Amino acid sequence: MTRPSVESVNCSLIAVAPPENGQPVTVEVLINNTLQSLVLIQTDGKPRLFLNQCPHQGRRLDYAPGKFLCKNETLVCAAHGAVFAMASGLCVQGPCRGESLTAFEAQWQPDGQLAVFWP
Repeated sequence: MTRPSVESVNCSLIAVAPPENGQPVTVEVLINNTLQSLVLIQTDGKPRLFLNQCPHQGRRLDYAPGKFLCKNETLVCAAHGAVFAMASGLCVQGPCRGESLTAFEAQWQPDGQLAVFWP
């Protein structure tokens, strides 16, 4: 007897309230059996989700858990001052200029949960 094919989907649903526009918050998500700290930013009504890790030296972006330096729709790495555009995660100034934060696809679900997808 053949088994029906099943599409593998790498996704987590998390219960989190949408943050204020442009105010990053930290969410913890289990990805491939590893708990990851992600930065959730709501811009133009859409969730943006990035790994809470600067590409410069792999340090966390927040200066204290869930506390971020923000200015003019940018996120500033507390360790070495790299500046990232909130809408794209691109480093626009600092030691890793031109590199980007690791992004994850995210969608708000009708029940209010956030679906997080990864490769």
